[in-house]
Amino acid sequence: MNIRTVTCFCEPGFPVSADRLAAAGLAVAEIKQTLQEAGYTVQTTRLAGPPFPEVVPDQPDKVVAYAQALEDMCFVHGLDYATLGPARPADAPEFFRAIPEALGATENVFAAAVMAEAGLGVSVAAVRLIADVIQRCAELTPDGFGNLRFAALANVPAGVPFLPAAYHAGGPAAVALGLEAADLAVTACAGAATLDEARAALVSQLEAEGQKLSGLVKKAAGRHGLLFGGLDFSFAPFPEVARSLGTALENLTGVRVGEPGTLAAAAFLAEAIDRAQFKRAGFCGLFLPVLEDAVLAARAAEGLLAVNDLLLYSAVCGTGLDTLPLPGDTSAETLAAILLDVAVLALRLDKPLTARLMPLPGKRAGDEAQFDFAFFAPSRVLAVRSPAGLGGLMGGAVGFDLNPRAAARA
Repeated sequence: MNIRTVTCFCEPGFPVSADRLAAAGLAVAEIKQTLQEAGYTVQTTRLAGPPFPEVVPDQPDKVVAYAQALEDMCFVHGLDYATLGPARPADAPEFFRAIPEALGATENVFAAAVMAEAGLGVSVAAVRLIADVIQRCAELTPDGFGNLRFAALANVPAGVPFLPAAYHAGGPAAVALGLEAADLAVTACAGAATLDEARAALVSQLEAEGQKLSGLVKKAAGRHGLLFGGLDFSFAPFPEVARSLGTALENLTGVRVGEPGTLAAAAFLAEAIDRAQFKRAGFCGLFLPVLEDAVLAARAAEGLLAVNDLLLYSAVCGTGLDTLPLPGDTSAETLAAILLDVAVLALRLDKPLTARLMPLPGKRAGDEAQFDFAFFAPSRVLAVRSPAGLGGLMGGAVGFDLNPRAAARA
């Protein structure tokens, strides 16, 4: 198991405070060293601030300058990546429209946008703005890589350590870990003779690692006045079979991911995370990022995984639709319809979900999807059903309320 990210949550301010970034950099560097000395590989360090419209209120023309200053200051103080946080439905549309320009002006800055919030419902207006952001981010590079750094959020709280979803709710600075833990699921499932044995082994591993990591991080963070936000055990994969969540799913079912039984396996693994006792942050579910997982990428290339399959699995376990390679000519209307499905699923089930959709310029369904990026596996572009766009009553709506099911509220 690796540490995908040590994420510091603070308020950088604008102009960006050199003192605050220096303090964040020193704290994260000590935490990283502490973890490395304990035998863990720490892949990245990251900074998450508040939603960027709070940092530059009423000044969408300052978003690019803020993104560039944040990137520069993070580089100086040894932080690998930063996020602007999300634009929200109540923010002016100009803040949404500033996101592609800000990402295009930087290399290591992420951003997000909220399309649904508990208690506030679904913003169809925000969904449409986000679809436009996705299309414009796809044009930032010839291969469509820009959408790696942008996600749509539905019912996602502050304190998630994984980017692009991360943002700070304000208040004291904090730190949380995002873990690349799919290999724990692979090991537990491969070495078990029964489901009960696999679950017991997995829960035991999660609790042992959680206790160890919490002790290490709490002590180091406390020396710098940082709160410990917790651990996000979301079984994030790496594009190798031995570190693939798809491998664990197939060990459980004996069939390929995408075939009947996959939903049951996904629910089984997610429920094991629920049983484990550790200080939680973020999603604590299953990541099913097509391009980041060797087995998922292969099954998508074989035609076994479609967009609706991944959305179905998210209903019982996952964190949404992640790194989905889509045809380059996917319309804004089609993107909006996909986003709306993610948004209502999150609210109805009262769970956090994200969508990181990647239209690839010039690519059609079935074409190769391959990047020169260590965290991506080769796959193929997924086919999508192409509606004319949202019509009927939803097509003309600005938004609508949607309460969670009674069982979810209970």
